[in-house]
Amino acid sequence: MGMALEMIRQAKTIDELRQAQAVALPLALGLTLEQTAQAVGRSVEWTCRLRNRFLAGETVGDGQRQRPGGRRRQNLSIEREAEVLAPFLDRARNGGILVIPQIKAELEAALGRRMALSSVYNLLHRHGWRKLAPDKRHPQSDPAAQEAWKKNSPKRLLD
Repeated sequence: MGMALEMIRQAKTIDELRQAQAVALPLALGLTLEQTAQAVGRSVEWTCRLRNRFLAGETVGDGQRQRPGGRRRQNLSIEREAEVLAPFLDRARNGGILVIPQIKAELEAALGRRMALSSVYNLLHRHGWRKLAPDKRHPQSDPAAQEAWKKNSPKRLLD
């Protein structure tokens, strides 16, 4: 209860105050969950959620949850990712192209297990890579025939 009382004193937003009250009021005054919800001006479900977040160490601030965290399920550290990607990105900066299956194979070797293709793209995005070249044209395409195929309808007359 001491942490909740301290949070009431230091609350800077109404959300932080309500969260602290959702914990402190039942302990200090023996209020039920329904009575606490009425006192803080939230539904019973929301009040219960505020209490659970407080007990889990999460605080509510600026209208959004503030969770401790980061990359909880990371495959490699950011430094190790950069180390594995360095040769590929250097080649790409010097006019080469990134071949995703090669990068995926190299990452899987470094990781020691298979990884999803989407994870490779997320990793590349995290390290500032983005696709700059447009898709290739089909080798059998004929630009002249495509232009001839386009409709060249006359301009409409205004009514």
